[in-house]
Amino acid sequence: MKISAADLGNELKSLGFEFYCGVPCSFLNNLINYAINECDYVMSNNEGDAVAICAGAYLAGKKSVVLMQNSGLTNATSPLTSLNYSFKLPVLGFVSLRGEPRLNDEPQHELMGTITEKMLELMQVKWEYLSNDIAEVKCQIARANESIENKESFFFIVKKGVLGAVELKPQQLNKNTNKFLKVKSEDDELAMRLNVIETITATKADDTVILATTGKTGRELYEVEDSQNNLYMVGSMGSISSIGLGIALNSNMKTIAVDGDGALLMRMGNLATNAYYSPANLLHVLIDNNMHDSTGGQFTVSSNVDFVQIAASTGYENSIYVHSLDELKKTIIGWYRNPVLTFIYIKVRNGTKENLGRPKIKPYEVKERLMEFIRER
Repeated sequence: MKISAADLGNELKSLGFEFYCGVPCSFLNNLINYAINECDYVMSNNEGDAVAICAGAYLAGKKSVVLMQNSGLTNATSPLTSLNYSFKLPVLGFVSLRGEPRLNDEPQHELMGTITEKMLELMQVKWEYLSNDIAEVKCQIARANESIENKESFFFIVKKGVLGAVELKPQQLNKNTNKFLKVKSEDDELAMRLNVIETITATKADDTVILATTGKTGRELYEVEDSQNNLYMVGSMGSISSIGLGIALNSNMKTIAVDGDGALLMRMGNLATNAYYSPANLLHVLIDNNMHDSTGGQFTVSSNVDFVQIAASTGYENSIYVHSLDELKKTIIGWYRNPVLTFIYIKVRNGTKENLGRPKIKPYEVKERLMEFIRER
């Protein structure tokens, strides 16, 4: 017995779940088709990125749904445990049960089929098997919505054949291309990362949120200016531009995602996702010191990577190498005057100030005041 994926989607929509993000799975294809046809859907390249994009949507005031195969649950563990849990950013999830013991499934799904429940329990995520009875599904959705309202994530495990067919409507694919590329053309000033963050905050407009990546970048933003419009990432390394994408797509806020070389290298696939959806109100700034500063100064492999060319090749409308703080300031001002999806790269020297502090405000408190800032605008 199957339930209609359209009936499920309509029930979710009646409760405000209209933003979806995920990575495809054949068990979930009908719900994905419904989401693409009827809602706002972001096709992610990685399940962890999808969770972070949904977190950004929630920060912008949107209930969100993440869709994934259970093998992808392994990619999502970092944001689920260190982003959603720490910041109390709830997400409604649907995860397929590939490798169910009674199925003759592919060998790579065998282990995940036996541990999917345990993984959700270990991450303290509430879950249920999605029923194949629509009356019971409505009760399940009500319970899930109650969890979301209580700022707790909730996942449905979906077995094979539960969801009935939804035909995917013809899609018009985006064809975004780089229009302005500026590569390295002179010596770098090599300011400190702290000075870059000072320049960003000094140049920001009132309708701007600033998101700082994991580690000392977030700590330095807090040191420069603790503000309601800031988010200091903890954990979930590499997810800052995904959060920025979720906010930018679901609000009118100017959104500046401040990234690091080690973090971006960890989740480079989101460059392509950002470029495909191409929100004009997203500015992605990469600060490259060629090291993992927060863990003792170990090197990254960024010296072999041309980030500016990569961002351009994925379709960022502007991809710009800046050599100095003054050039950075002028480029940010230019983005405010003519907002398009923009990638800015700046190389800095290593190190930070002595006795760098840590935020004294808890992650969920940072989240609450940021959401209030966005709501008020």
